Order: sequence, then C-alpha cells, then structure tokens
Amino acid sequence: MRLSQFLDTNTDIVRVSLCRVRGSSPREAGAEMFVTPNGLHGTIGGGQLEYMAIDQARKMLGGGRDFDRMDVPLGPEIGQCCGGRVELALRRMTQADRAQALAADAERQAARSDVYVLGAGHIGRALARFFQFLPVRCILIDSRPEELALVDAKVETRLTPMAEAEIRAAPPGSAFIVLTHDHALDFLLTSEALDRRDAAYVGLIGSATKRMKFARFHQSHAAQSDCTGLICPIGDASCPDKRPEVIAASVTAQVMSVLTTAQSEDVKLTI
Repeated sequence: MRLSQFLDTNTDIVRVSLCRVRGSSPREAGAEMFVTPNGLHGTIGGGQLEYMAIDQARKMLGGGRDFDRMDVPLGPEIGQCCGGRVELALRRMTQADRAQALAADAERQAARSDVYVLGAGHIGRALARFFQFLPVRCILIDSRPEELALVDAKVETRLTPMAEAEIRAAPPGSAFIVLTHDHALDFLLTSEALDRRDAAYVGLIGSATKRMKFARFHQSHAAQSDCTGLICPIGDASCPDKRPEVIAASVTAQVMSVLTTAQSEDVKLTI
C-alpha cells in the first residue's frame, strides 16, 4: 500500500522517526514508520526495537499524548545485538505533518532510479518480479508482443522495435540490463548504454568470451566510450545454478548494490 493510501484511510496516526544513530543499527537516521491502533506502514528495522516503538506509539494513541522520545541501546538488554544506540521521535500527526510526509514521499518516488531490462525472456521477466518490490522504477522492453504478454510483474512494459531509442531517452543515472534474444541486438544496445557515459550500471548477459567479442565490436563501431564500466558476465559468475530465477536474484542484488552505493555517495557530497 502506498503511503498516500495509508494516510487517507487512517485518521489517528503516530509517526515514528529514527532521528539519531550512534554505532550500528538496523536502519539509518531518517527512517520512519507510521503507526495506527491496528495498522502499520514502513519500518525502522524490525526486531525488538520496532516492537517497543509500536507499543509506545499505541500507548500515545490510547492516552492522548502528542509527542514522545525514546533513547534505546541496541544490546542484550532488549534482545538485539547491533551494539549501537538510537533515538526515536514519536509524534501524533497533524494535517501539516500529513502534507509534509506526502511531499517527502513524492520526492522519494521521483528520485527512484530507472532500471531498464532489455529483453522480456525468462530472465527478463524474473528480473521484473524482483524489481517490482524494490525502490526503483523498472521498465521491461522487448520487440516481441508474445513475450511481453507473459509478464506478470507490476512494472512498466514497452513494446518497441527501437530499444536503442529508449536507452537514449533514459534519465541520467539509469541502470541497463541487456539480455535480448539476439546477440547482435545485445551488442547494439550495450554500445548505446555505454556511449551515454552517465549510466549507473550497464550489464550484458553472457560469458567472458562474449565480453571479448563485444569489446571488439564496440571498438570497431566508432564508439565514444570504452568497456571499462561494463559488467559481463552479470550477477555471480561463480554460481553454477543457471535457472532464470537464480540468475535474476543475483543480478538484482548486484544492480541494487551499485545504485544504493551511488545514492549514498550523492548524499555525502551534499552534506
């Protein structure tokens, strides 16, 4: 459920914010969740800390208090072993708080990275199933309507014979995973993604041999970039299991690691 739906369907809500973190903790400062007498949206990391915060928020709702704070050591005394310490702010939400929360959520949605999955075969569809639950905007592209018709994930699909145009029009910082049904098309699309020079991730399915063949192709076609940033093979090349879902899980983890690292670096640069 989107935050907007949760706020629309609940009237009495306490927002729990992780306002300070010292040492190790399950979530970073700024993480928040929204608590009602019978519902919950978001998470501050789970475990005993979250249970305690939910209990305190519901006591506030039952007792009529508008604000509270918690200072919690994450050690054996509460059954957690993170070793850090966190401070929480609990506030009963006003209309102004709701508007602020919705605006912040809209900013987060707009800032989501775009992940272009180029090829809607077995692995492409498996990737879409994973990415639909992650904080990215997944776009699955193919020229074959029969393959796109098999997509069961809640992601955007685009039917086009000109996937290279989609790559050119993608926003800066996008991720591109190339795994079409045709090697020549794979090479064309991978070159397009690399030549942008601003992609967060460019991955090409295949082997080390395919990477070498692509490098020769890329160099011979007046490319404006080299292959330094190319990931090929994609995912965990040491894994012997080649089932589509296993490959997709490995690639999803790899892409999210790159994207979240890049976002973390952006945050550091703005502080």
